[in-house]
Amino acid sequence: MNITPPGLAHSGKARRRNRPETVEVGLSYAGDASQAVAEATANLSPPAACFMLVFVPDHLDPRDVAAEFASQLPQTTIFGCSTAGQITSQGYENSALFVIAFPKKHFRCSSALFKPLKPISIEKTANQARTLSTRFRPTANWKRVALVFADGLSKQEDLLVSALEAGLGNVPVFGGSAGHGLAFDETFVLHGGEAHTNAGLLLLLETDLDFCGLGFDHFVPTSTRMVVTRAVPEERLVLEINGAPAAREYARCVGRSIDELSPKIFAENPVLVRNGNSWHVRAIQQVEEGGGLWFLSAIDDGLVLTLGQGTEILSMLDSGLGQASTSGREPDFILGFDCFLRKLEIELNGLVDDASQILKKHNVLGFNTYGEQHLGVHVNQTFVGVAFYPPVSGGGLD
Repeated sequence: MNITPPGLAHSGKARRRNRPETVEVGLSYAGDASQAVAEATANLSPPAACFMLVFVPDHLDPRDVAAEFASQLPQTTIFGCSTAGQITSQGYENSALFVIAFPKKHFRCSSALFKPLKPISIEKTANQARTLSTRFRPTANWKRVALVFADGLSKQEDLLVSALEAGLGNVPVFGGSAGHGLAFDETFVLHGGEAHTNAGLLLLLETDLDFCGLGFDHFVPTSTRMVVTRAVPEERLVLEINGAPAAREYARCVGRSIDELSPKIFAENPVLVRNGNSWHVRAIQQVEEGGGLWFLSAIDDGLVLTLGQGTEILSMLDSGLGQASTSGREPDFILGFDCFLRKLEIELNGLVDDASQILKKHNVLGFNTYGEQHLGVHVNQTFVGVAFYPPVSGGGLD
């Protein structure tokens, strides 16, 4: 299991660190896909892996990465996606090809690729997930969890995760939307030796490990309300808020001019939607040329939006991740799906090192997303994760 700190990025050498007990990890900062794959997998054990999750940085072409894995490790099952950042054993990263190998001893897996993802058939998707689950024969005393990775620009994640939850029944569903830095141009999921755009990937995992799901943000609702009065729901485009051009009205509500609107302003001033007793973030991606606002989650005419106010992000990160520690048990690792807007806020406030220390303390491994999936709901600006606990004595398959 290699990890090459940025200072040694060109040396080809790596240093040992404490590792999770149940998975192997490797990474590379190489700028060439062939070299990156070779370095990231050099100290892994492909024959022992049920599958590997691969998180691709924005300086590598996911198609080249997929092709290199197929060439270098033809007998190994590879899943993954392009990202807006990685969460490695070092914490937040931007340029690491990051690999997590899930061993056969503790994991079994079945998968389905939904392509094209747009347009999506909810009934067909639910039936496909149901069929996958039925044909994936259960192992006695093992538990199931579903992971979903979707094209982060498809605008179909809301429908996809709802359909998967309907098809999988009691199996909890968690995941993240693929990204590409802050480019918002094209995103990919990895499946079957190829990188696919306009696609969604479902991994149905079975494990002998105990696990629990996590989902939290750091915002509270304010008294400022906004109503979507004109929208194009299928495009997640809001044209008018409170009867006025959307960007202009949002800027007024946050005390800014339209020219000041930026990812930083959107990250610090999200809008929230109430669902029962819960509040979910509906993040704004960018300003549309005509003065509308592009969103990263579902919107519709008549939707009531509440301006959110941020609390201290680092303390919420630490306490949120700490919820995974129960009855004195610490997770072996947390598979994390963390919104790129959260990381952007942390970067802009000079808190990356502090946040990385918290992520390392809680053994978080994963990536930064264009959206998160939490128990059947597509959300934004949220940390979603699955905490896996060390095996009990005698656990695993021989």
